[in-house]
Amino acid sequence: MAEDAQAAPEMSLSGDLPGVPDGFQRLWTPHRMVYIQAGAEAMHEDCPFCAAAHKSDEDGLIVHRGTSAYALLNLFPYNSGHLLVCPYRHVATYDQATDEEVAEIASITQHAMKVLRDVSNCDGFNIGMNQGRVAGAGVDEHLHQHIVPRWATDANFFPIIARTKALPQLLGEVRQAVADAW
Repeated sequence: MAEDAQAAPEMSLSGDLPGVPDGFQRLWTPHRMVYIQAGAEAMHEDCPFCAAAHKSDEDGLIVHRGTSAYALLNLFPYNSGHLLVCPYRHVATYDQATDEEVAEIASITQHAMKVLRDVSNCDGFNIGMNQGRVAGAGVDEHLHQHIVPRWATDANFFPIIARTKALPQLLGEVRQAVADAW
């Protein structure tokens, strides 16, 4: 009898029963379907930053609109709260931006850092621009600056071994929190 109590329970295939755990962890990333369904070429045919500026704040993931530039969440974030700052004008590189655009991009970036610290208690930031495809720009036709919040505890094995990022909040929740704090 004691041996029977310690024996492993009989396991059935998870496909046999709905809702039965199968031992796999799942990372749900439904926001990436836009990219998967459109394909990489469609993202470049229709500039996503020009399109976002003409959408509602919610649909465009916009957290702040300025005079010549605006801030929005990255649709494919590295971390929760990953923001992009873009001029409204469709220019490819920083040297093509006007003095007004450069000043507003800098001002929005400073304010975004304060807001992200308040909203997410982050410990630091990665801030940068990839200029041109060879430099790593995913959308190289429209200037954009990345603001990536970082935490002392955000380094783990997922990105290194599994090439996976775990994001604890949905984009809509993050957008609302950042926009409300702006």
